[in-house]
Amino acid sequence: MASTLERIKKVTADLLKVDASKVVESARFVEDLGAESVQSIELVASFEEAFDIEMDEDAALAVKTVGDAVRFIDKVLAGK
Repeated sequence: MASTLERIKKVTADLLKVDASKVVESARFVEDLGAESVQSIELVASFEEAFDIEMDEDAALAVKTVGDAVRFIDKVLAGK
């Protein structure tokens, strides 16, 4: 199975229509990848679907970088 980072890269690249090579751990969803507020909510929903998890929306929307998303999702998965 693909790693958390690889899965986040695919979901993010597909949703934001950016090259997957730009989706690196230090990339910020809004500033570097161009996510708008609606897309941020769509990303949260897409991550929930891709990982079959439920995330606290406010906490998830506070995640700013790809690396933070990896750690956040891994933490949710660990508590599942």
